[in-house]
Amino acid sequence: MNSIIKLENIVKKFYIGQPNELEILHGISLEVKDGEFVSIVGPSGSGKSTLMNMIGILDRPTSGNYILDGINVGEADESELSEIRNQKIGFVFQTYNLIPKTNALKNVELPMLYAGMERSKRIKRAKELLELVEMSDRAKHLPEELSGGQKQRVAIARAMANDPAIILADEPTGALDSKTGRLVMDLFHKLNKENKKTIVLITHSNELASETDRIISIKDGVIIDEKSGEGKKC
Repeated sequence: MNSIIKLENIVKKFYIGQPNELEILHGISLEVKDGEFVSIVGPSGSGKSTLMNMIGILDRPTSGNYILDGINVGEADESELSEIRNQKIGFVFQTYNLIPKTNALKNVELPMLYAGMERSKRIKRAKELLELVEMSDRAKHLPEELSGGQKQRVAIARAMANDPAIILADEPTGALDSKTGRLVMDLFHKLNKENKKTIVLITHSNELASETDRIISIKDGVIIDEKSGEGKKC
C-alpha cells in the first residue's frame, strides 16, 4: 500500500532568530498509508495541532520534507498549495467552521464553488453528501437551527465535497456529548471503509484513538509511541 502522507524530519519554529525563538516540532517523521485510519494523540501543548497544520498544509515547516500523494509540498507556491488543499484534503474541526448565515446545502457547496464546479453539479453533489450523512431533511436550515451533532455532520459532508483523498479531523467530537460523538465516529468509520478515505484523527481521547488502525502518540513535539489500534468495535 502506498504512503499518501510522508513527513521527513519536520521541524517547526516560531519567532525565528528572535530571543524568544520557540521550536514546537523537533524532527517529526511519519507515514500514513492510503486508506488508513490513523489517530494522533497527545495532551494540550504536545504539538499535535501544529502537526495537523503541517499535514493540512495550513502552515509550512521550518525544515524537513513533506510529500503529499506524490507531491513535494515544499516545492509548491502558495496558489498551488491552495489548490492541493482544496482538492486533496477535507477538514473537520471541533468548532464546525460553518458559515453562519448560509444554509446547510450552501455550506456543503462552498468548496465546490471555489473549485469552479458548475452550479447544477454542485447542488446535485451537495444533496448527495447531505443524504450520505443523513442530513437531507435539514438542507435549508441555518447552522444556528442545528444541534452540535447536526452541524458536525454538515461539516463532514462539506469536507467530502471535492472527493478528497484525505480527511483531517481535529477533535471532531470535542464539543459533542458521548452519544452524538459516537454517531460522528461511526460516520468516519463508514467513510473509511466504504468510501476508502484516508482519515487522520487528532484527539486527546485514548478511547477514540483505540478505534483507529494505528495510534501515534506525540509529546513535547516528538513522537513517543506508535502502536496498532483495535479498529472499530462491533
